[in-house]
Amino acid sequence: MAKPLVFEKPLGMRDILPESLAKHRKLESVLRGSIEKWGYEEITTPSLEYFDTVGAACVTLEGRMFKLLDKQGHTVILRPEMTAPIARVVSSLYKHVPLPIRLYYQANVFRAQEKEAGRPAEFFQTGVELIGEASVDGDAEAIALAVACLQAAQVPSFKIAIGHVDFIDGLLDEIVKDPQIHTQFRAYLHDRDYVGYRQLVESLELSDDERRRLHALMHLRGGKSKIAEAHELTINGKARKAVQTIASLWEALEAYGVTDHLLLDFNLFSNFNYYTGTIFEGYSADLGSPLLGGGRYDTLLEQFGRPAPATGFAINMDRLNQVTTLTTTRTEQRLVIAYAPDRREEALRQAQAARQTGRVVITRLLTDGDVTESLSNQAQDEIMILTAEEGEV
Repeated sequence: MAKPLVFEKPLGMRDILPESLAKHRKLESVLRGSIEKWGYEEITTPSLEYFDTVGAACVTLEGRMFKLLDKQGHTVILRPEMTAPIARVVSSLYKHVPLPIRLYYQANVFRAQEKEAGRPAEFFQTGVELIGEASVDGDAEAIALAVACLQAAQVPSFKIAIGHVDFIDGLLDEIVKDPQIHTQFRAYLHDRDYVGYRQLVESLELSDDERRRLHALMHLRGGKSKIAEAHELTINGKARKAVQTIASLWEALEAYGVTDHLLLDFNLFSNFNYYTGTIFEGYSADLGSPLLGGGRYDTLLEQFGRPAPATGFAINMDRLNQVTTLTTTRTEQRLVIAYAPDRREEALRQAQAARQTGRVVITRLLTDGDVTESLSNQAQDEIMILTAEEGEV
């Protein structure tokens, strides 16, 4: 007989205790205030979505989805991300709302983990979606807002890396014709396996110039000067157009005054299949994994019947919690009213009156007469004791 599960939780699930949750809620509040200043409105969507709609739009994550059957036999999923659900809303409930539409969310998402992964299967995101803006100014707004969010969250040192999905694909198209080799290159770049990447380059029959261009891709990470270097590596095709887009984007970001927090990374690669243009990731100096990720997805809404360009990003709140310098130390002194049974009415009346003035009040019934021991964990609070014999102390 299997041992009953008493304290165990499903793989990847966790409890969040009050002290951690207080910090999480404060971060949410700070980010909400920052995002709303840019004209974004909050939206929430169901935790459960149909696989045939939202799930199909997130095909990259299919192997990590929690799937269930409802009573009608339909396959439903716990949402693995929020961009596709919002695309569904904009194409249905918001189909008559004129573009552009600015929405943001603070929600939990679910991605199943392998037993050895050690990562949460449920985690929290704060994100924004700018729908209906096709220009680089839309991308610049999303990136500048991401900078503003990390600044508001008091992340002491961070950078946002910017790339373009067409640059890598376009450069490979110019040099390597075999689509299977393309897949291998993309896998190495996604995993940042640069040793494997270089070995693959050396194994191919290429001209010296082609080999030079592929090796040079590894060095296209830095400031504005990398735009000219990337331009030199490309022919007048998809990769060249991607470089021109990044150049225009950088000009817009210079107007925002945020380029000190940015760097260009022309070998940046996203595993989400719906990104179509500019992509970006945010990193903290004290954390190896990305704090945030986002980019342009101009074809996703077509799947829901309302074609529209769009861009956005999502912040991983669990990772943000690890690097923020925001604190949640309680500064307001609470009032603790301890009372004997025969003074209940008086004590609770005073508690209600104090709460109406905005104070935090905790009431305690004294039953054993040991006032000191009973209230020892409230040493930092203001204490009022109402006993039957001695009156108010």
